Amino acid sequence: MVRKVLTVLAALLVLLPVPLRDPAVAAAAPRVTYDHHSLTVDGRRIVVQAAEVHYFRLPSPGLWRDVLEKIRAGGFNAISVYFDWAYHSPKPGVYDFTGVRDVDRFLRTAERAGLYVIARPGPYINAETTGGGFPAWLKNVPGRARSSDAGFTAAYRDWLHHVNPIIARHQVGHGGSVILYNAENEYAVGTDAAYMQDIQDQARADGIDVPITTNDCCDAGSWSSTWAEGPGAVQIPGVDDYPQSFDCANAETVWGPWGEGTTERLRDDAPVFAAEYQAGAIDGDDAGYDRCRELTGPAYMKYFYKSNLLVSGATLFNYYMGFGGTNWGFLAQPNDVYTSYDYGAAVTEARGLTAKYDEFKRQGYFLQAVAPLAKTDPTAAPTTDDPAIGVVARANPDTGTRFALVRHADRAATTTDTATLSWTVPDGTYALPVQVKGRDAHVLVGGYDMGGQRLAASSSEIMTHALIGGRDVAVLYGTAGSPGATILRYSTKPQVKVLEGDVRSGYSDGNLRLDYTHEGLARVLISGGGRRPLLLLLGTDATAATFWRTGTDAEPVLVRGTSLVRSATVEGSTAEGGTVRLAADTAEAGDVEVFAAASRLRVNDAGAGEVAVRVTRTPSGSLLGRLPGPREVRLPALDGWRVHDESPEAAPGFDDSSWQSADRTTTESPMKPKSGPVLYADDYGFHYGDVWYRGRFTATGAETAVALSAITGRRGRYLVWLDGRYLGSAAGGTEADADAGTPDPGPGRFSIPAGLLTPGRQATLAVLVQNMGHNDDWTADDNRFKQPRGLVAAAVEGSAAAIAWKIQGARGGEDLPDPVRGPLNTGGLYGERSGWHLPGYPDRAWDGVGSPADRPLAPGVTWYRTGFRLDLPEGQDVSVGLRFGGDIPAAARVVVYLNGWNLGQYGGGIGPQKEFVLPAGLLRGHGHNTLALAVTSTERASGGLGPIGLFAYGNVRGGVPVPEVAAPSYPLAR
Repeated sequence: MVRKVLTVLAALLVLLPVPLRDPAVAAAAPRVTYDHHSLTVDGRRIVVQAAEVHYFRLPSPGLWRDVLEKIRAGGFNAISVYFDWAYHSPKPGVYDFTGVRDVDRFLRTAERAGLYVIARPGPYINAETTGGGFPAWLKNVPGRARSSDAGFTAAYRDWLHHVNPIIARHQVGHGGSVILYNAENEYAVGTDAAYMQDIQDQARADGIDVPITTNDCCDAGSWSSTWAEGPGAVQIPGVDDYPQSFDCANAETVWGPWGEGTTERLRDDAPVFAAEYQAGAIDGDDAGYDRCRELTGPAYMKYFYKSNLLVSGATLFNYYMGFGGTNWGFLAQPNDVYTSYDYGAAVTEARGLTAKYDEFKRQGYFLQAVAPLAKTDPTAAPTTDDPAIGVVARANPDTGTRFALVRHADRAATTTDTATLSWTVPDGTYALPVQVKGRDAHVLVGGYDMGGQRLAASSSEIMTHALIGGRDVAVLYGTAGSPGATILRYSTKPQVKVLEGDVRSGYSDGNLRLDYTHEGLARVLISGGGRRPLLLLLGTDATAATFWRTGTDAEPVLVRGTSLVRSATVEGSTAEGGTVRLAADTAEAGDVEVFAAASRLRVNDAGAGEVAVRVTRTPSGSLLGRLPGPREVRLPALDGWRVHDESPEAAPGFDDSSWQSADRTTTESPMKPKSGPVLYADDYGFHYGDVWYRGRFTATGAETAVALSAITGRRGRYLVWLDGRYLGSAAGGTEADADAGTPDPGPGRFSIPAGLLTPGRQATLAVLVQNMGHNDDWTADDNRFKQPRGLVAAAVEGSAAAIAWKIQGARGGEDLPDPVRGPLNTGGLYGERSGWHLPGYPDRAWDGVGSPADRPLAPGVTWYRTGFRLDLPEGQDVSVGLRFGGDIPAAARVVVYLNGWNLGQYGGGIGPQKEFVLPAGLLRGHGHNTLALAVTSTERASGGLGPIGLFAYGNVRGGVPVPEVAAPSYPLAR
């Protein structure tokens, strides 16, 4: 009980608003200003390193804290976040900001994590979401989207007036951490200046007082440079840069095909803003996100990110994505993505850390530790004795600090070249050994006051430095095997003690020179010479990545040996030997080393695997102890399945009297039907997931075929029955159909078996359409967002009889039966409408089956349900997944429901994904869970789905408390 109480209290603390900075200065305005070089917050220049994170792709608010703390620990000081209009608005005038949509809570969580926020409420966001963030009901509103047309204007103003006040109260200066407000998204293709100006006017009217920005696409801003002044112009224009393309299938050979990736300066009075810089890729070719992570891995990050910093002088960076998450429910747009939105990001969909995370941490710690980076101008570059190596330089005009980018002169070079760099800095001219291996890049620093030290120059990169326990501690690193030299200034000869490693030293004319090779971790203690002591830690990329830096109320703490450090506190008097307490994750047993002004160490609290660590003092002055790893986790097998056939709608005698008649003759869609009634699903309020049609006509006996056309978006299909006889399936039309003007998108012709229909009797045509989401509105000029979904044309060949249609799908708006999970969670399958996906549904009368692999696939819809119980170890974070084994069934699509939550789609044509994250909060780590599978097959197949089982993506001691997301069970209120 005590542990449960502590867990609840810890979860409640997340909800409390805690400002990042002293509230006593909250009255000072403006809190955020800017100039040619950078943003200034509360009088301090900052370099912004933001990671894009989408709350709507992680439907477990308890896990928001976990992800945001990992982002902060990885060297980021900010996040950028879209606000998805469709996610919050199931119906015109209806908005939901509660539960998994509680953006107020999300912003408070970011504040507690110590992160600034770049808020991006659209109204258009793209983000590979359905409709690009536009709610599907907007398709029925007159006027062109992303314009000043009256209907769209009224709709988007209503959205902004609901979301803007939430953002406004979380701004810097109001107790929060929002520092920038992004108007629209990638409107470089648009031409309506009045629209852009009105978005900004609405923001100001709603209390937004931070600078307003936007992002041009792609790599060459045209809109903002054209509208640098006058209506529509923003204060800080930004640019999207995706130099590495999205060619994940050829990750090993692609290198910057879309340009140099150097962000343009669009206004001289504003800093250079890389508003979306590539940190992963969508997987439009189904190569798998591991390949996308390879495409945008550390080598790409080192070269392009460091080049952008030093070539353009950018000081505002937003990396897309930092954490991708999941397109759960029907959140995804249909053309480029599937369930996973992992994106090849630094933090995986399952919340794991990657080699890309390590590189972000190395660069992010540097950006935050070295303050002169926030204000630099181009300067003369140092020279080398090898023309293969190119150098670019910048300098801070106030401090004189120099920064040199060392890389190959030929961007495509893959050789290893070593040279001597001749660098004139404020302290003198120095010769430094430099080596560039392949597509590596290094940012070197000279003429820098490194805490209480004077760094004249170094061929090692700075990761971080801090004043800890009365001495400076600095972490420098370089490519393994490369030569290094660091020169420090002293008034008299200091004492140099090499504690570990091979480091040679020499002192002359006030310069202490250290020479070494980057290998392992060398430790050098320097004292005297007129300065306070310095512990210099010299390592490789790999050893640098093992360090974690976090602040406390007193001074920073450095840690090695844990998988993650979220935060630290120092308790008690440091003079008497206080206790440092870490909030940390540990994946395996091993040593932990802490650099802190303390003599005791405790890791985590009672709710996260608390450990009192026995420590000894090392020659480096650090505390060294040993941490236990997590306990082993064994997950249960999935058995005891029950099965039930669905699709009663296909039967002629099915009662559809409560269905809507599909008899409209007009539509707001720019694509008008050629004949007959409007059959588009959105015109009848059915916006997401599967839609059923039933059409009746009087047979003559001369009918030969059913001819249909349907638009589903990429990966969608439709299935056809006539008088209960299955006729077959066809692929639905895609976005390209509307662009090309194809008269019958998604065509399908289905032969009618002889003798099936009786002359003079009523025949019933049943069609199940699998809609895969709505088009985005990328070009902002053709209204393709309004392309219809569902049937667009229908005829019976050999008959002139009219077809009377009815339609049924998922209800929305105020009629939404499950507002907690929301309108994107379920479609219009019979089982979804009847609650078969929900925990508590009475399935005892269903047939038993050992596994879904044991039952052959059959045309139509079949449901499987099972339950399993978990009792995961306290104080551990176990990321659990569901894995489908065997070959992906070409004929089947499976919708996966966990405890009533639609967590994804699996099957032929859906994508390469065979593993699905079951996020804590939706997954009950202590208790019973219900798994339901809705399987739609287009044909008979002797094999079933293949083996299905649970597995662990990762298991660490630590983590954060994750309360269960309360949601209704069966039956739903009607």
